[in-house]
Amino acid sequence: MMVTADDIAPRALRAELTARLVSKGWIRTPAVRAAFERVPRHLFVPATVTLADAYADEIVATKRGPDGKTMSSVSAPWLQAYMVEQAEIQPGARVLEIGSGGYNAALIAELAGPQGQIVTVDIDADVTTAARAYLDRAGYPHVHVVHGDGEHGHQTGAPYDAIIITVEAADIPPAIIEQLETDGVIVMPLRMRGITRTLTLRPRGDHLAATAALQCGFVPMQGAGRDLTRRILLRGDAVVLRLDDATEVDAAALAAALDRPRADVWSPVTITMQEGTSFEGLHLWLASQPRPFGTLIIDRERTAGLLDPQDKFTCPTLLSTDSLAYLTMRKTGDNCWQFGAHGFGPDAGTLTSDLIDLLTVWDRDYRPGPAPHITVHPTGTSLPDGDHLRLLVPRRHTTIAVTWPAPAGPR
Repeated sequence: MMVTADDIAPRALRAELTARLVSKGWIRTPAVRAAFERVPRHLFVPATVTLADAYADEIVATKRGPDGKTMSSVSAPWLQAYMVEQAEIQPGARVLEIGSGGYNAALIAELAGPQGQIVTVDIDADVTTAARAYLDRAGYPHVHVVHGDGEHGHQTGAPYDAIIITVEAADIPPAIIEQLETDGVIVMPLRMRGITRTLTLRPRGDHLAATAALQCGFVPMQGAGRDLTRRILLRGDAVVLRLDDATEVDAAALAAALDRPRADVWSPVTITMQEGTSFEGLHLWLASQPRPFGTLIIDRERTAGLLDPQDKFTCPTLLSTDSLAYLTMRKTGDNCWQFGAHGFGPDAGTLTSDLIDLLTVWDRDYRPGPAPHITVHPTGTSLPDGDHLRLLVPRRHTTIAVTWPAPAGPR
């Protein structure tokens, strides 16, 4: 292949991006490394995106709604690398991607090789039209682009060795499970009580079991599989409580609770910068408790002095009908942060105390102790029994079970 002057900058940027992903452990295999070095990421983004931004470590929005929110994007490279690594795509594989855009499908095509069969599906005609043009321009005309609802998969190409879903889902429809090979894999972001994890799911008899889980964020599923969280505005859109199950609260009472004095309670649990994401499991641990639970989204600037959550986008929150307590943290030294709880409302004392107790148990037994087992069971089938602690998330097609095994004992 002749290399022109115009190729040099993109090739160098691809090499730099790939090297970063390798050094951080997101790329682990030679095949995935070669795919990232070959696929021209800059050809899968709008012309207004600079080369530097196309090869940066962040998402690139490719379509926004009237409210300015991202409706479609090229995901962050580290997350794309993680998902294709988890899918373990081999030469000749049949792969279904739900949530199109083009770039990820091109990576998959590189891994599956000329004998592979790749189908990418999206419900948005603008997205599939762009994906088709991008794939043709970049040299992947053999990738099959389908305009359709991913809820139904794509039966014509089934069964698939791997199904990769690149939009946040709350459930797994029967068509997806039925179109998977018996020894295949599904890699997808699944929401559980407002907490989303990219799961690597493999068939285990009558259910799916997660062999890996990673904290992530994606745009939500549209179409028949659309299952959004309920949003309760407590201070307009500056303070939003999200509910992802049947929990009922008094919205007016919760809004009024924010006018009461705040209860601040601090735990003995701390974290240092070197520990990085060692507390990633904490959010899921708090969501797993059999009690009313939600997550807060906070605008820090507009709520300064009132609220200070640990996470402004998905902050775990314990609830009663008229009170709440959320996870917070404060800096206590040059390199140390302390976890705590902020509470509002008549039950603030009880809720903050409960949250501190849960933090303490997590710190003692599950950091960095055993990770939870996550399984997905079709509605009407048997569920795991006799577990130490289990969260059941009932959905339309499935029930998600999150099981925390009994702790090993004092460390």
